[in-house]
Amino acid sequence: MIKIYHNPRCRKSREGLAIVETSGKDYEIINYLEVVPAKKELCEVLDYLSLSPINLVRKNEAIWKEKFKGRTLSDDQIIDAMLKYPKLIERPIVIKGDKAVIGRPSDTIVELLKH
Repeated sequence: MIKIYHNPRCRKSREGLAIVETSGKDYEIINYLEVVPAKKELCEVLDYLSLSPINLVRKNEAIWKEKFKGRTLSDDQIIDAMLKYPKLIERPIVIKGDKAVIGRPSDTIVELLKH
């Protein structure tokens, strides 16, 4: 089953969801702003993406700029920040099996779903 970490207020996230919907495959929508993932789950997502935590952070968010910008943070501290402020998590994230992509650009989702 495909999973999409989705923010319905985000245009790119809505575009990503539309691609998943038109794929005809079974999928699950995770509104991560309402149901914040557990730490273990977020770590798994990072593994699937093959990214370090800092590369999943939306660095232009006001929360990041106000509370974290310019600080030296460990990966664990960055993960904790994303869990405390889930708006910091880049979106959409689409997972298929043990592979995942951030849907920016949305072509990455199309490529993931082909395989």
